[in-house]
Amino acid sequence: MPKTCPDEDRLWRPDLVYSVLLLISAVVAVAVVAAESGFLARGYGFGAAGFFLVFGLFTIATGFPHPVIGHVSFDRVAQAMSILVLGPVDAAWVNGLASLIYPWQRLRLGVSLQLVVTASLHNAGLMMFVILGSGLLYEYIGGAIPVTDLDVRTGFALFAFVISMQVINDLGMMVMLYLRGMSPWQVFNRFTAFIESVSGVAGIVLALALTNQTPAYFVLLLSVLVAGMLVIMKYALMRVRLEKLVDERTEELKVQAEEFERQATHDKLTGLPNRRHADSYLQQQVDLAQRRGGTGTLALSDIDHFKQINDSYSHAIGDQVLARVARILRDGCRKTDFVARYGGEEFMLYFPDTGIDRALQVCKELRRAVQRADWSDIAPEFAVTMSFGLAETRGDVHSRTILDEADTRLYRAKRQGRNRVIAE
Repeated sequence: MPKTCPDEDRLWRPDLVYSVLLLISAVVAVAVVAAESGFLARGYGFGAAGFFLVFGLFTIATGFPHPVIGHVSFDRVAQAMSILVLGPVDAAWVNGLASLIYPWQRLRLGVSLQLVVTASLHNAGLMMFVILGSGLLYEYIGGAIPVTDLDVRTGFALFAFVISMQVINDLGMMVMLYLRGMSPWQVFNRFTAFIESVSGVAGIVLALALTNQTPAYFVLLLSVLVAGMLVIMKYALMRVRLEKLVDERTEELKVQAEEFERQATHDKLTGLPNRRHADSYLQQQVDLAQRRGGTGTLALSDIDHFKQINDSYSHAIGDQVLARVARILRDGCRKTDFVARYGGEEFMLYFPDTGIDRALQVCKELRRAVQRADWSDIAPEFAVTMSFGLAETRGDVHSRTILDEADTRLYRAKRQGRNRVIAE
């Protein structure tokens, strides 16, 4: 059963409708074929049908998680064996009943009733079609039921039989994945296909043993096969756990790598891009302006008298001021604007596709926002101001030139009394 399903709250989801129609169609198909051949018409009674029902439930339970469709089992063993002994019709309803029953145990695992019903109906309908279709193909090619010996014709029929079981099953699962908004191609998995193919072959071997060997030999072979299935199940579960562990570790490493990259390009205190990132960004913008003839405005800003704040109130207070100023600058800019801590108490702002007149107005608003901010939690008369120097990017200048222009205007703002914006 797929791990995810859209619109789980809807009563009649597409996958549930598909499952209902699939089961109804399968029952009708089995009934039509049985109208000619009858039920349990090959000399086997309800005792044999009961054995295959129980064995089918066991092989379904002996499974492991699939990376997409939820559960993979060895039920192909019971399906193939029952077809070659009971015939397509009886094998279809016996294994369909097993597939209908098994999903209900998922209720105790916390799976919703709606998903359990969908899985039960879908699995039963699909298994009936898989068994009926592949069994009839096997008979049409000339395969004997019950199978008693191997010759070239029977071997070819058995080969077509195993392949057709896989094809019909995969087609049904692809439809289900499509209806659940997932990629149908996710159904294909090499390990799963190998297990199901080997299970089909094992079912053929068991059928030959049942029809040709003594009961004791058959029981011994069945015991060995069951032990092998349990071993493979343990291996598969270990493999799934290992893959999950690898995926989790890979995700952890990815998160760590992203964090390391962020630390290399962002300032830890303010969370803003650092000088290295800012220089790279500015160069990109200058290159873009040179290629496309666009414009933008760079601003360098500096917290006034920041050294006095550190000396008078401590570096811890200075860090609080830096972090709060960073938030004010970031909140006062557009999402497309760039704000970075350029070093110490200095910040760099870049306004792409913005002329210097508009950037001047924004920086004046930012200057007022810093000045009017409530700093009383630090000290009753505490105040912070900033100075800004602006320069407009042009297609004929380098990033270093623009930085120098903005820096020159920033220091002019400081010489003229601070707490001001200079753009020329």
